[in-house]
Amino acid sequence: MSRPLLLLLLVPVLVATGVLARGALRGWRAERAALTYELGADLRPVLLKAAGAVACSLVATALAVTAVFVHRPAGAVEARGALPVAPAVAAHPAAAPPAPASSSSSSSTAGAAPVAFRSVGHPAEGELMEGAVPGADGHPRTVRVWLPPHYADDPSARYPVLVLHASVPGRTADAELPDVFDGLLSAIKLGRAHPFLVLAPAAPTGTEHPCDLVAAAPQALADDAALRTAVAAAFHTLPPAPQGWATLGVGAGAPCAVAAGLARPELYGAAAAVSGRYDAPALAQTAADAPAGQPAHLLLAAAKDDADGLAAAHRLADALHAGKGQAVRAVVRISDVVQDFTPDRERLRLVRLAAQYLTDTLAHPTS
Repeated sequence: MSRPLLLLLLVPVLVATGVLARGALRGWRAERAALTYELGADLRPVLLKAAGAVACSLVATALAVTAVFVHRPAGAVEARGALPVAPAVAAHPAAAPPAPASSSSSSSTAGAAPVAFRSVGHPAEGELMEGAVPGADGHPRTVRVWLPPHYADDPSARYPVLVLHASVPGRTADAELPDVFDGLLSAIKLGRAHPFLVLAPAAPTGTEHPCDLVAAAPQALADDAALRTAVAAAFHTLPPAPQGWATLGVGAGAPCAVAAGLARPELYGAAAAVSGRYDAPALAQTAADAPAGQPAHLLLAAAKDDADGLAAAHRLADALHAGKGQAVRAVVRISDVVQDFTPDRERLRLVRLAAQYLTDTLAHPTS
C-alpha cells in the first residue's frame, strides 16, 4: 500500500478516536454525577466508547508506523525524481521486446523480479545508476545507466537510449573509458545531440575478446531482451525501435557496436564505431544474415592521423558493399576529419561526432 493512501486512511481514524474518547469522557462524568446523587447508573455505553477509542488509537498507530517505514516498489529507481516501475511500464505497453525463442527462458523472464538500480556517481553532470540483470547463463551481469542532466525535471518525458558497448569481459564501457560521458555531454550542451540515456552493459564473459566473439556470433550481444525489459521498467525511455535506440562502441568496443547495428537494424536506428579495428569478413556475413527490412546505418570514425583505424574502416565498408543480402544495402559513412593535440582530446571529439551522427536517427525526448 502506498504512503499517500496510508495517510489518507489515517485521518478518519484519528477523527473517530477523538469523537469516541470525548463521548466516553462526557458519559463518565454524567454517570459519576448520577452516582453522587444516588441515582441509577449504566456504564455500558461509556465502556463501549472507551473501548472503541482505544481500538481506533491502535489502528492509527499502526497506520502511522507503516507510513513512516513503507518501502518503495522493488523495481523503482533509487534516484531523484525517478518514477516507480508501474507508471514506466504503463506508459510503454509496447516497449517489451519479443520473447526469446526458448519457452523456458521466456517464462523465467516474465516471472523475474524488477531490477533495482542504485546511484553510484555523478559523471558529466548527470547521474550514473547501477544494477544487476540476469544474463543468458543465469548469472547476474552489471549494467550501468547514465541519466543526462535535468533527467528528473520532467517525469513524463521519455528519452532515447544509446547502448555503449564494452570490450573487457565482465566490465562496462565507462570503466574502460571514464571520459566517454564527457564527450556525449559535450554534444548535448552544444546542441548537436538530443538528451538521451546511455546504457552500458558489461561485456560477455567466456572469452578474452568479447567483440571478436560478437562479430562472429551477434547473438552474444549483451543488450538482449531481458536487459531491454529491465531498463524500460526502471527508466523513462522510448520503446526499443530505430527512432528510440542506437548503439556506440569506442576503441576495442567498436566491433560490438557494428555487429549490433548490422544484426538488428529493426531495433537500432544507427550504429557508430570510433577508432575500431574490424573483422571485415565476419561482419559482412553478419549483415548478410540479417532479416530483410530497412538497411543498417553505420558511422566508422577515426582520427585523421589514425592510419590503421581508417584502413580498417575502409576494408569493412568495401566488404559490406561486396557482400550479399542486407550487407550490400548497408549505408556506411567514414569520418576522417578529427584532429587535435592529444589522443584524449581526439577521442572526446570523435565521441561528440558519433553522438551528433546518432541523434539524426533518434527522436527528441517526448512527453
